Order: sequence, then C-alpha cells, then structure tokens
Amino acid sequence: MKDKFKKIVKEIIPYIIILVVVVIVRTYFITPVIVNGTSMVPTLDGGELMILNKMSDVERFDVVVVDIKSEDIIKRVIAMPGETISCENGIVYVNDRRQDEEYSKGITTDFERIVLGDDEYFVMGDNREGSLDSRKLGPVKNSQIKGTAHFVLFPFNKIGNIE
Repeated sequence: MKDKFKKIVKEIIPYIIILVVVVIVRTYFITPVIVNGTSMVPTLDGGELMILNKMSDVERFDVVVVDIKSEDIIKRVIAMPGETISCENGIVYVNDRRQDEEYSKGITTDFERIVLGDDEYFVMGDNREGSLDSRKLGPVKNSQIKGTAHFVLFPFNKIGNIE
C-alpha cells in the first residue's frame, strides 16, 4: 500500500510543479490579453490576442495595459513622468517638441498643457477620434500600468512584434 502511494505521488509531482510554474509565470511575468474595441486602430484591432509583459520598464511609445476603475484598457505611452504635454492645432507637443506620430489615425483634439507628476504617464489610443484616454481620464499612475504589450499571438497573419 505504501509503495503504491509513493508511486502515485511520484507520478503527480511533475504535474504539480508544472502547474505551480505556470501560475507563477502568469501571475508575475507574462499573461495573455485581448484587445477590446477600436481605440488602437490602425496598430491593433479588436479581438487580437497579445502577450502582456509584467516585468518590463515602461518607455515612451510603448503599448501598455492600464487598469482604469477595474477595467483594462490598451493605450500608447505618449509622455513620461515629469514631462509636459499639450496639443495645439492637432499637433502633440512633449516638452515643447513636436511629436512625429506616424502610428496615429484621425485628428487629435487640442488640449491645454499638462505637467505630469513624478509617477504619472500620459496615454492615448492610436485612433485619436475613437479613444477614451488621458485626454479625458487624466494621467495614469505607474501602479495602474499592468505591463507592456509588444507581441501579437493571434490572428496568425499578424503574429509578431508590434510597432
């Protein structure tokens, strides 16, 4: 009886280890995320499956997942902590420098100069006319950013790194 129990435990242990590793990786390192809506068109379409990297540092122009009132939204980082951002005549300026926004679609509505705090980021969707973002929601805190998303897994014809 003891030998039979030991044999069963020995057979189960690898599966338990695999399960624990998967849970740890998904909780602390990477997890799948699905794009919802059209706010990131033309870069991302609704329904695309991406990998969220929870460990990477956030840099300008990264695509990030942000927790806004328990809802995840996917946006692009436009301005970093301590910077100033504004939009005049549809042109975005960060620290008074015009931003080249080849990835964006539509007209960016003007907004007054905003000075970001030491822990604040300004995020916008690439589809400027169809995005609820920092222009309405205000800057996001670092603690609200769940991670960066650089890789599309599905659909298969779009698999790979995003720009």
